[in-house]
Amino acid sequence: MGHMPIPSAVPSRAELIDHLIRTRIAGDVATPRENNLSHYRKLANGDRHYWLGLELGDRWTDEQDVLAVMAERCGVVDDPEYRSGQDTIDPELTVGALDRMASVLRKAAEADERVLFATGHPGGLLEVHRATAAALRAAGCEIVEIPGGLQADEGYVFQFCDVAMLERGATLWHTHSPAPMAAILDGLAHEGRPLPDLVVADHGWAGYAGQRGIDSVGYADCNDPALFLGESEGTLSVVVPLDDHVTNPRFYDPMTAYLLDAAGLSAQF
Repeated sequence: MGHMPIPSAVPSRAELIDHLIRTRIAGDVATPRENNLSHYRKLANGDRHYWLGLELGDRWTDEQDVLAVMAERCGVVDDPEYRSGQDTIDPELTVGALDRMASVLRKAAEADERVLFATGHPGGLLEVHRATAAALRAAGCEIVEIPGGLQADEGYVFQFCDVAMLERGATLWHTHSPAPMAAILDGLAHEGRPLPDLVVADHGWAGYAGQRGIDSVGYADCNDPALFLGESEGTLSVVVPLDDHVTNPRFYDPMTAYLLDAAGLSAQF
């Protein structure tokens, strides 16, 4: 499958949408409908693994209410009778959310905010976060350095390329857990250091930070509904819908270039 390389010129909105569809970051994505509905049901049934660090209480106990939000904010098929087959992410919603995230990043740069980056998807989104962190650092923001020696979920929480991740057995770990972000925020408080002004993350890293009252933006797949519910309730500021682990992480480069340009930041690839 062809893709747009790291651009010498930032892609236009139309070019980016075409790229997102061709690389299946959006459009007809790899996640099947059955998987999406299973996750929506488990969230509605109170399985906290799918709450991604948010406290949803009893507000989302109807699977159809979750589906309605996902259709509105992510672009999955809105027909509750559609139970199997291909599901979708609307690329227009992806780019619209990137524009909203860019506004948050622009304000962070203008205010020289303290920003923390973290990912539970190091195999997919690490470079997106790294490039964004580098651009904000170049603009004058402080990229929060996490405390040393943090542990969570039988692993270690550490920073690589200014991005916090979970390491276990000398391997970067894919995790939905909020525990690593809890360890960071509690560690900062224990050291008497200020919490971040902004968190840019995904999975439970973003959800937990938002639940703690920190301005949080992030990325989420169509089978991870909790962050979109958090956005709908105002707990998270912006959630960008996308397939968060496509076949080649370089496929995200044009999207990152578009985001940073919209934020008025210089790309640091």
